[in-house]
Amino acid sequence: MSGLSEQFREVGIGIPELYLPSEDVDRQAWAVVACDQYSSERDYWEKVSKFVGDKPSTFNLIYPECYLEDGNKSERIAGIQATMRDYLAKGCLKSIGEGFIIVERFTPYETKPRVGLMVALDLERYDYSKGSTSLIRPTEGTIVERLPPRMAIRRGAALELPHIMVLLDDPEKTVIEPLYAKRSFFPKAYDFDLMASSGHVRGWFVQSEQYLAPVAAALARLADPSRFKAMYGKDNVLLYAVGDGNHSLATAKAIWEEAKASLKGKPDEEYLLANHPARFALVELVNIYDEGLPFHPIHRVLFNVDERTFFAEAAKAGAVIRRLPDADAAIKACDDPGNKAHVIAFTNQDGAGTLSFDKPVLPLAAGSIQAFLDLFLKKYPATTIDYIHGEGSLKVLGQKPGNLGLYLPPVDKGSFFSTVIRNGTMPRKTFSMGEAPEKRFYIEARKIAL
Repeated sequence: MSGLSEQFREVGIGIPELYLPSEDVDRQAWAVVACDQYSSERDYWEKVSKFVGDKPSTFNLIYPECYLEDGNKSERIAGIQATMRDYLAKGCLKSIGEGFIIVERFTPYETKPRVGLMVALDLERYDYSKGSTSLIRPTEGTIVERLPPRMAIRRGAALELPHIMVLLDDPEKTVIEPLYAKRSFFPKAYDFDLMASSGHVRGWFVQSEQYLAPVAAALARLADPSRFKAMYGKDNVLLYAVGDGNHSLATAKAIWEEAKASLKGKPDEEYLLANHPARFALVELVNIYDEGLPFHPIHRVLFNVDERTFFAEAAKAGAVIRRLPDADAAIKACDDPGNKAHVIAFTNQDGAGTLSFDKPVLPLAAGSIQAFLDLFLKKYPATTIDYIHGEGSLKVLGQKPGNLGLYLPPVDKGSFFSTVIRNGTMPRKTFSMGEAPEKRFYIEARKIAL
């Protein structure tokens, strides 16, 4: 498959050797949701812990962000790394060979499945710095201060387990969909219900060059510079836009840069630079035009905030504050597609309403509110913030004493690529691909250490 591997290298992809839990492992206990979900809802993760018990589970291989402020960070990271080695040694995880997995995910909220393709992206083709023009690009600003704990895990890890989802701009559905249509020809990799009523997932393993070669050819067509220039008027092709897991991919890149530095001067340096497993990161590719892929805004919740101070500062920043009967009315006003202003709904224990930036200077509502919040949080450091997926969680958290929930308007996924290409990265935490239960669950793994 060397010729095919080179074709994929040209479009920034490696063909990964994939590991899955062995047949005797309870798949429902094995797969848990992305670590950055339910970050202010510790009880969710406590329920996961009880559900898993002492069964092999990816819960023991990841670091849920709700625990990041606990005082046992070093011990927890060491435990994660030791469990990875233990699962490999005991055969809980086994290689299924080199290839891709077609992923079909049914969620509680969408009538059609989301379809993806597990591949390994070449980190040499990825740059997360501001103003990046690389083939693989972030879609939101990367906060480098968030990387160290993630890097500490990956630096000593035997495995990576991905919750990263990367978007393709493929309106004619030429890359993933033809493979999905042929899924009955491929061996089933997994098929099970996900925990916590989060839907169902199926996967099919694709190894044959007969079926993989058209994927490489379709990606090459999408990456053709003349096509890209005609569509966007730009020269530097953006083929892969990071949708979910931006900081996880940035972590993989940072660790690869460390690995590269350690390889300098070695007799086999050239070979290792080309083939070291840390050069790649396992991700799920999804077509932005996939009918099962929703785009939702990411909301904000402020904790320990004084309402009068907040609204006074918002008014100084140019926001018009309107009171409405309840949270549902405020959200409806925020979601109005006719809004020319940037409208954000708010809810707390005393009521609800909207903040309206009638003369915005930034292209997106998320930018308007985040620019204000950055200044507010700096001025009032006793107030803290969390980023929330889902209207229900926002309402519950926003209406607790001392909290304020901020609901953001919908994001148009049809203009997503053009926005990133023309304006650069979006404000952080602008959009989410689905509600929390729809996020990617950890299932597959790949070795990243020699």
